[in-house]
Amino acid sequence: MTNKVALITGSSRGIGKSTALRLAKEGYDIVVNYARSKKAALETAAEIEALGRKALVVKANVGDVSKIKTMFEEIGAHFGRLDVFVSNAASGVLRPAMELEESHWEWTMNINSKALLFCAQEAAKLMEKNGGGKIVSISSLGSIRYLENYTTVGVSKAALEALTRYLAVELAPKNIRVNAVSGGAIDTEALLHFPNREEMLEEARQKTPAGRMVEIDDMVNTIMFLLSDGSDMIRGQTIIVDGGISLLV
Repeated sequence: MTNKVALITGSSRGIGKSTALRLAKEGYDIVVNYARSKKAALETAAEIEALGRKALVVKANVGDVSKIKTMFEEIGAHFGRLDVFVSNAASGVLRPAMELEESHWEWTMNINSKALLFCAQEAAKLMEKNGGGKIVSISSLGSIRYLENYTTVGVSKAALEALTRYLAVELAPKNIRVNAVSGGAIDTEALLHFPNREEMLEEARQKTPAGRMVEIDDMVNTIMFLLSDGSDMIRGQTIIVDGGISLLV
């Protein structure tokens, strides 16, 4: 029987890589997507193959619909199926609202929001062939609260969460479940680009009610739950994984 296949965008590092490896351990063959670091993507693929699973490495900027279509054509030709899609790739310009330019807005919205819609369209076509599938998108607390320099990313993540709800309803008849996971501050490579990185991390260390910062594994555990049969009746939801910090004023 053909192994189940999972695509994780932006899976050469961070949460994406950890999710890809966890899914490989669960028996999935993996599509490793990257935009810049081929070396890191190949290293991730090697780790997946060391677990006895197949890995397909695909370079594609998911902010470009033509690149999305090419990526899914490659997935279809190579595996002939798709069972899981994790929309993890993210980018954004970190500036105050009054300093943003049109190009900053378009870049961030394309990669963080538009990508989910057009990847989901293509993913659904492949998932239908095998009776359904599961989609999980990755959001962040900036979608619901103010974070310094986070305007474009916060708005793009709010759009992603709204889109998650719409897709959940419209893809349900195809037996495709759609949800999102939103994380608090996590000390990943992505946070290196934040001008106020240290302040964010210190606030998370000091103020998180759970007594510690959120770690990558906390996010991956929640993603895996949403991909499991035990979450069948959770649809269109954004699960917040932040140790309770968003509950504080």
